Amino acid sequence: MSPPCSVRVSGGFVLLAAWFLLASGWRPLATVLAAAAVHEGGHWAVLRLQGARVRAFRLSALGAALETDGTLLSYGGELAAVLAGPAANLLAALALAGLGDQRLSAAVGANVVLCLFNLLPVRPLDGGRALFLLASWLAGPAAGEAVSRWAGVLAAGALAGGIGLVVWKTGGSLWLLPALFAGLRWGLSPWLGGA
Repeated sequence: MSPPCSVRVSGGFVLLAAWFLLASGWRPLATVLAAAAVHEGGHWAVLRLQGARVRAFRLSALGAALETDGTLLSYGGELAAVLAGPAANLLAALALAGLGDQRLSAAVGANVVLCLFNLLPVRPLDGGRALFLLASWLAGPAAGEAVSRWAGVLAAGALAGGIGLVVWKTGGSLWLLPALFAGLRWGLSPWLGGA
């Protein structure tokens, strides 16, 4: 029998969730966490369908991550697992919108935003990982690394610049600062030795 999946929660996640709870209330927090659970559930389901076991689930201030066992997946299999999270959010948004209940609009929006944000071609987001896998599958790992690195730098720079502009134009939104710093970190990490 395989050991159970471990769950690790960082102090940064706890602080960010507490800050969000105090500023916005429990319903918005529950809505965002439910959309995140749908997202990670999509990844988990496709990994399990392919025989990969999830060893750990990590929550940090910058998001969630699943760690799998050493099972090697094909490029196509890994690509399917990576895109399953955004696909799950998109399907959840469509299902919730199809119910026609205005009280679910925040849940629809949270799923759409999580889907689109995670499709940005910036590693470690799903879009960056998917771009790396697709380019590697078509042209080899060196090409995958080069394509994903440059796309990530450009997308992260645009993301950080856009968030910075919104912060400046609105007089400063503290909720955008974690995304601004994450965008800057992700954009610079390929040049500083990070993934």
